[in-house]
Amino acid sequence: MTSTLWSLRAGDACEIIEYDDAIAAPYMVRLMEFGFHPGERVECLQAPAFGAPKVYRVSNTIYSLDDEVASHVRVKVDG
Repeated sequence: MTSTLWSLRAGDACEIIEYDDAIAAPYMVRLMEFGFHPGERVECLQAPAFGAPKVYRVSNTIYSLDDEVASHVRVKVDG
């Protein structure tokens, strides 16, 4: 099932597929520097209510991303 990183719920795991065309190049480059690159496994650790940034684990490191960025990362959800 293809979705976005932002649509994950706490406990969901996925594989990054690609970035959409709407993401600004500096954001994409920075995310890739953090390890969010196609083929990488990501787990959503926390998904607070009311649009607060979500917490993700990638490459054994934890990051917080808001919807402005995470909604442009296409993923394949496990399950």
